[in-house]
Amino acid sequence: MADQRGRQEIGPIVSSAHLADGALPALSELEFGLILAGNAFDRWMVRCMTAAGEPGCAAIEVLVLHSVAHRQRPKRLGDLCSVLGVEDTHVVIYAIKKLEKRGLVTSARAGKEKLIAATEKGVETCLKYRAVREALLVESMKGLGLDTAATSAVAAMLRALSGHYDQAARAAASL
Repeated sequence: MADQRGRQEIGPIVSSAHLADGALPALSELEFGLILAGNAFDRWMVRCMTAAGEPGCAAIEVLVLHSVAHRQRPKRLGDLCSVLGVEDTHVVIYAIKKLEKRGLVTSARAGKEKLIAATEKGVETCLKYRAVREALLVESMKGLGLDTAATSAVAAMLRALSGHYDQAARAAASL
């Protein structure tokens, strides 16, 4: 199909045209954007952690470390899984074990619960990560002139969308 100037229209940029043929093609565009952004973000976290002095971490380990270091209070396993949106606790348990071996977190029992805390080395690593992030990512993003209110609105929309996807996943599991 051609536009008014005679140029050929490409249509929505998607990874699966058969999904974009449905009632909401824009959702397929959003999903493709999420795929690309998610993979790019995973690569960024791994490489930023390497630059911060901890090579070989998986993206989930970086997420767990930052979550554990958040507000410098020990976290329960269930809370970590909930905050990170990870359904399989074994994934987080494995990440914690790997972070413990690196000396970045410690775990202890508090009754029946396991509490995970960042070590001094873990906090220092998070601060190094922040410094690399500020220098390499934040500075270039500031150059885009993004409106912080609009950026926050996009973040809120993504959190809301995660709820719709979770609900749809529960419904699909019941089929």
